Formats: sequence, structure tokens, C-alpha cells
Amino acid sequence: MPRIPSAALAAVGLVGGYGVARWTKKRPLGGVVLAGAGAVAAREWNARAGAPTAAALTGAYVAGFAGSHPLAKKVGAWPSVLGVAGAVALASWAFADRRS
Repeated sequence: MPRIPSAALAAVGLVGGYGVARWTKKRPLGGVVLAGAGAVAAREWNARAGAPTAAALTGAYVAGFAGSHPLAKKVGAWPSVLGVAGAVALASWAFADRRS
């Protein structure tokens, strides 16, 4: 069975978490999506690139989530979420997916 690229998991977690929270108006539900996809992505990062890289990419995932909030005040919610999701996905591809 082919593996899902961890870059896709990270992007789906960030975008999907925001989308679910926005459309359901239930932020905790969006947090479940964000955390679930992040946990699966972290497991893939660890398997593909090792624990130090997985820790760094997990930090980037969390920083992207946190950083999207102040960025949204400057550029808007969706551009902010899409921008940080793209940045985390690019880092994920560069440090984990490209190697496998």
C-alpha cells in the first residue's frame, strides 16, 4: 500500500483543522482534526527521517498553527492558513518525504 506523503498530511491537518472549526463553529472539533493529522504526520516524519527531524517538523507544525493567528490579522484567515500550511508542507517534503 503506498504511503501518503507526510507533506500532504501536514497541510491537510492545518487547512482541515481550520476549515472544520470555521464551518462547524466548534473550535475543539477543529483541534481534533489538527491534532490527529499532526500525530499521524509526526509518526511518518519519525519513520522516514528519524526522531530529531520529526521533533523539528512537529515544532514547525505547531509554530505554523500558532503563527497563523497573528498573521491572519494582517492578511486574512484563509491566506494565513494556506501560507503556513504550504510552508510546513514544503519543509516536510524537503526533510522527510524527499529522502524516502
